[in-house]
Amino acid sequence: MRNHLWMSVAPIAALALGACSPKAEQKADNAFNDTGAAVSGALNSTGNAIDNAKQALRTTPTGQEFADAVAKSDAFEIEAAKLAATNAQSPQVKAFAGMMVAAHTESTAKIKAAAKAASPAITPDATLTKDHAEDLAELKTLKGAAFDKEYIDGQVDAHENALDLMRKYAADGNVVSLKQAAGEIAPVVEKHLSSARALDKD
Repeated sequence: MRNHLWMSVAPIAALALGACSPKAEQKADNAFNDTGAAVSGALNSTGNAIDNAKQALRTTPTGQEFADAVAKSDAFEIEAAKLAATNAQSPQVKAFAGMMVAAHTESTAKIKAAAKAASPAITPDATLTKDHAEDLAELKTLKGAAFDKEYIDGQVDAHENALDLMRKYAADGNVVSLKQAAGEIAPVVEKHLSSARALDKD
C-alpha cells in the first residue's frame, strides 16, 4: 500500500517541480536556508542547555543544601529499612536493613551536630522528597522476593548517589564542620554500597 501511494504522488510532485519558476526556486532556497538556520540555532540552544545541566551537576552544594540532602536521604533509608523488617524475605536483606537503621541514625546525629557547629548554624530539613515518598509507597505494596529485589536495587542507586555527594562535599564543601562530617561518612557509605551490590548479585 505504501508503494502504491508513492507511485501515485510522485508524478504530481514531478510536474509541480517542473512548473516552478526561477523566482519560486529562489524563494524555496531562501526558505530552506532559513529553516536550516533555525534548526541549527535550536540545536545550539539544546547543546547549551545540556552543558548547563552538566555544570549544575558538577557544582558543589551549599552547606544548607548538603545538610538537607543527607537528612532526607537518612530519613528515607531508615523508613525503607523498617519496611524490610516485615516485608523482606531474605535473612541477608533483613540483616542489611538492620545495619541501615543503625548507620543512618548515626549519620543523622553526625550531620545535625556538624550543622549546629556551622556559623551561622544550619538546621537540616529531613522532609522526604516526592520521589522518596513514591518509592516508599511502592515498597509498601511488595513482599517477599519482589520486595527484596526492589529494595536492594534501590539501595545500590541510593548509595551510589550518596557516595558521590559525600566525596564531592568532603573535597569542595564550604562549611568546615560539614566537610569533615562528609569525609567521615563517605567510607561508611562506600562499605554499604559494596554490601548492597553483593546482595544485588544474589
